[in-house]
Amino acid sequence: MTRFAVDLHSHTRFFHGRRGRPTAYDPIGLRLQTAMARRRGLDALAVTNHDYAYSAETTFPTVPGIEVSTTRGHVLIVGPNPQARTTPGEHTPAEAVALAHERDCAAILAHPFRGSTARKSGASFDAIEINGKNPEHAERTRRLADRLDLPLVGGSDAHYPIEVGRAYTVVEVDGDEPTPRAVADAVRAGRTEPVLRYDGLQRVVDRAYTAIHARRRRVDAEWE
Repeated sequence: MTRFAVDLHSHTRFFHGRRGRPTAYDPIGLRLQTAMARRRGLDALAVTNHDYAYSAETTFPTVPGIEVSTTRGHVLIVGPNPQARTTPGEHTPAEAVALAHERDCAAILAHPFRGSTARKSGASFDAIEINGKNPEHAERTRRLADRLDLPLVGGSDAHYPIEVGRAYTVVEVDGDEPTPRAVADAVRAGRTEPVLRYDGLQRVVDRAYTAIHARRRRVDAEWE
């Protein structure tokens, strides 16, 4: 077994924008994200855009993926052959898991305490994510994983290069490369260890993120 550091949750665009299909920015975003992953000492990066899979040739190892917007929250699918596109709200969490397994991928419950009730769905997830945008949820997530008897993984949920690697996963793969199939197999087998790496800069980014989303919630409430 070989250990590799893999960020299992990243995006190739700054904002969600047009859901379900690539944009002209994706190639640029991929280059920026992989360059930062290399600089931060990671061994691979999963690309998990909202409801569409995007990949391209790169000198840095990447794992194909998709973040599925299910009826009850987001599910990450990572591995050799994720579905190319999904429609938000079309699949239940259990259906997303089934789609992942049909394609030899792993299904991960993303940020279980942010805008999600998928943790209560009874779906047979392969792992639960400690999300880099919500370090304050780490202990609750660990308790949830214990209760559901599931392994933990880490993912930065990076949209900007500065966010890459603030949470990642050490995976033990059967082989000497973090190939998509090897990474998915490691997640499904529970050979994972989540890592949160928060320095002073990441704490500043986290406070800014929290402030922005608090403002958005206030604006949304005013329009309700």
